[in-house]
Amino acid sequence: MFTLHKTDKARRWGTLLTGHGTVPTPCFMPIATTGAVKTLSPGDVKALGASMILTNTYHLLLRPGMDVLKDLGGLHGLMGWAGPLLTDSGGYQVFSLSRLNKTTEDGVEFQSHIDGSHLFLTPERSMEMQMAIGADVLMQFDDVAAGGSPRERAEEAMERSLRWATRCKDYFSSCKPHSTSDKLFGIVQGGTHEDLREQSARALVDIGFDGYAIGGLSVGEAREDAYRIVRGATPLLPNDRPRYFMGGGMPEEIVYYVHQGVDLFDCVLPTRNARHGTLFVWRGHPSTIQWREDKTDFYERLHITNEQYTRDDSPVDPLCDCPTCMTTSRAYLRHLFSVGEMLAYRLATVHNLRFYLRLMEALRA
Repeated sequence: MFTLHKTDKARRWGTLLTGHGTVPTPCFMPIATTGAVKTLSPGDVKALGASMILTNTYHLLLRPGMDVLKDLGGLHGLMGWAGPLLTDSGGYQVFSLSRLNKTTEDGVEFQSHIDGSHLFLTPERSMEMQMAIGADVLMQFDDVAAGGSPRERAEEAMERSLRWATRCKDYFSSCKPHSTSDKLFGIVQGGTHEDLREQSARALVDIGFDGYAIGGLSVGEAREDAYRIVRGATPLLPNDRPRYFMGGGMPEEIVYYVHQGVDLFDCVLPTRNARHGTLFVWRGHPSTIQWREDKTDFYERLHITNEQYTRDDSPVDPLCDCPTCMTTSRAYLRHLFSVGEMLAYRLATVHNLRFYLRLMEALRA
């Protein structure tokens, strides 16, 4: 399912084949947590250059629910997205909603943040729900320790994630005759401890997965620690399987991780920053940039709500090819934000998402 076309030191250019199409790598996946990339239609997302999107098991299990998705044939039909889907297993919510859950060896009992109802999510139920969504790439259910956790907590989460990985693989394999194109990824855990990460990676490779993710980062640890862990983890993973960094990050972080041999990325930053009026703009044409792992000066952040843009009739980013920059001035976009017009969020999201997707195009080139 994964073909490497070219490598240069650790960097990789490849193609991931799924049941809903091919994904060129390195690839950035826009996040559609509840079945929608905020303010954009599936057609918008495709037109901006996205080949694969990410959605979330926990949130879709709450609404619309597993039975509805099964009845409707999965999320592809419900949201009108014809391309590949990757699903977060719900493991991240073990960390992000820790005040509302209780973790045991069997699984995690959640109290819904919507209505207070109780939900028990196990590795097997996570697999069942991801299949109901119709994911092309499923993630194992894992236990995520917060950044800065004591070593004991990181080790506990890593070991439990390995046990859950086996349960996920067993359940997934038992359903495999019914779904031959789906792929299951294991998730390397271990906090910022290199020996725990190595133990996790080697055990996951022994279990055997279609791809491997590096999880439990971008959860409060220092950037230098994340860089160190990724540098150490990627050489431990099979060269012929895709590698996925979960949940990060800033543009310069993605550039660094690509140089360490990572293939897949997701992050809320382009859409979240857009809704707050922070836009990523190029400092030079992306086709002329000389990419290095320490490259950090290729963009800047423009805060469009600043008063200085009140009469600025130039494009948001003269070097951008997105629909917003082709039609919208900085002055107009600032005006839309100042009056609370919803169009502002859409136009800004179009731009930021195109920036991230064009970054991946430039890195592949």
